[in-house]
Amino acid sequence: MFRRILIANRGEIAVRIIRACREMGIEAVAVYSDADAHALHVSMADRAVRIGPPPASASYLSSDAIIAAARDTGAEAVHPGYGFLAENHDFAFACANAGLVFIGPPGPVIQQMGSKIAARQLAARAGAPVVPGETPADQRDESIAAAARRIGFPVLLKPAEGGGGIGMKAVLEEAGLLPAIAQARREARAAFGDGTLYVERLIARPRHVEVQILADDHGHVVHLFERECSIQRRHQKVIEETPSTALTPALRARMGEAAVAVARAAGYRNAGTIEFLLDMEGRAFYFLEMNTRLQVEHPVTEQVVGVDIVRAQIAVAAGQPLPWSQQQLSQRGHAIEARVYAEDAARNDLPQAGPLLLYREPSMPGVRVDSGYAEGGEVSVHYDPLMAKVIASGETRETARARLLAALRTYPILGIQTNIPLLLELLEHPRFIAGDVDTQFLDQEGDAIRARLVTDPPPEVLAVAEQAVRAPASGTRASATTDHDPWSVLRGIRV
Repeated sequence: MFRRILIANRGEIAVRIIRACREMGIEAVAVYSDADAHALHVSMADRAVRIGPPPASASYLSSDAIIAAARDTGAEAVHPGYGFLAENHDFAFACANAGLVFIGPPGPVIQQMGSKIAARQLAARAGAPVVPGETPADQRDESIAAAARRIGFPVLLKPAEGGGGIGMKAVLEEAGLLPAIAQARREARAAFGDGTLYVERLIARPRHVEVQILADDHGHVVHLFERECSIQRRHQKVIEETPSTALTPALRARMGEAAVAVARAAGYRNAGTIEFLLDMEGRAFYFLEMNTRLQVEHPVTEQVVGVDIVRAQIAVAAGQPLPWSQQQLSQRGHAIEARVYAEDAARNDLPQAGPLLLYREPSMPGVRVDSGYAEGGEVSVHYDPLMAKVIASGETRETARARLLAALRTYPILGIQTNIPLLLELLEHPRFIAGDVDTQFLDQEGDAIRARLVTDPPPEVLAVAEQAVRAPASGTRASATTDHDPWSVLRGIRV
């Protein structure tokens, strides 16, 4: 087993990995930019190394700085978390060349599965169903347009590289085709340095269901069942849950088998996720892509399957076999995760930045909070606005939903706006309660939901604030400031 691991990330995922290292008796080395000098992951790690100024391009995306930090601290392995360099095959190669174990799949696998075109071809060879589509060898605009006409409208234009919905364009009819091709290509080149496009049939109102897989160096590949990730905004997930309300046992088994087949065909190792689109009209599913890293939403799987995915990642990277077979894995109960963002949901999800004047995480049965912040910390303008993930689990879906509502209502955050009011509205929406969701849910219901948002602090938050005044926290991660009276630093808050 490793003696020391460097974590090439920040925020809540860095904290999550540090906790796994601590359980396993492994020293954790954090890296940080100047903007994160006082961040929670820095204070929690055994050692911390500055790697550059605030811009990610000069710090968290600097392979040279991170590898130098690993060498200087004597780390034997690097865990990339998610985002930043997690799916960068050049970084995986650089780690190997530096004698460091990359806690993830091999570089060639990341490279192959990072191309949507290559991944799609591999999935088809492995027997997984793929959405009907084409990747023209001739990448001129007219050739892309001809492929779209052959497939039939509506179609979806996608960049061959990258992710996060960047460059994806839905085209409903011929009139909008050529402008959409030009725009998709511009965005793909700007974001990924590659304007290659492919065209696939647009599945109307699909559900987004993904399957978690784990593979080791001893020929074992298992799946940890599915996660429903249909509630999205701009192709980014907001709420995830498992089990999916859409899957029958037979469909669940078929999707799991398809995910394992793709992973085996790729020669996969470590944790990964196979994403599928589920066509609710025909009960058919189609391979979408593979994420060659740990997913943001991995905790919902951990809560229901009872597997520590991060611990398994580290063990597999150290050469150990997976400790269980597919037959030993099962789902128990239900879990729902809500992503808490520093965003003003009433103003089109405008990102927020500033000090956390009051920040108290909920603590109650069946609720887990993965976060990277503490009271007195600051949300930076330089990075993703994800603050925390709140995961609620229970014997039934309704128990998990009720617990998540209760947790979010008693999650006081003052100093910046968050999307908690939006999350509460989503969890209480009749369609969510009924499990009737698809990837168009927020497009269809978002305006009405936002019109109902109440952004003033709810009574529960004010009650916690009053408690903070009367009995300020001490000796806990909530007390990260030298001034223990939050009202002495609050400005512009209307009560």
